[in-house]
Amino acid sequence: MELPGLGEHCSERTCKQLDFLPLKCDACGEVFCKDHIRYDDHKCSSAYKKNVQVPVCPLCNAPIPVQKGEIPDIVVGAHMDKDCKYNPAQQKQRIFTNKCLKPGCKRKEMMKVICEQCGGNFCIKHRHPLDHDCKGSSHPTSKA
Repeated sequence: MELPGLGEHCSERTCKQLDFLPLKCDACGEVFCKDHIRYDDHKCSSAYKKNVQVPVCPLCNAPIPVQKGEIPDIVVGAHMDKDCKYNPAQQKQRIFTNKCLKPGCKRKEMMKVICEQCGGNFCIKHRHPLDHDCKGSSHPTSKA
């Protein structure tokens, strides 16, 4: 039993396969089977309208506009030579920036270690009030 009213033939001239789930190309509007729906597979003459890609600079991650007919690699290279805002010093950010306030100590910690009594920032070794001669609290703390 044949159902002649179902499906459509692929518009690719070398295929013409009857497909019951045909796909319509969004660029040229013709119908294709699953094997020929990609722009390259059916050599779509209208692909330039839809197949638009914006290259991104690998250094600063900024999108680089490319005009029709220009080669993206050359445009990105020109951007890298002239307009790129990449700063290598910005990439090397310091992690250990929280300096210990104990006189004579030069240690730095990744995170702030704040004393609850005086509010100062100290390293792990001097974080306890007795270890940094804390002046913030009027009541003494025990050594236990």
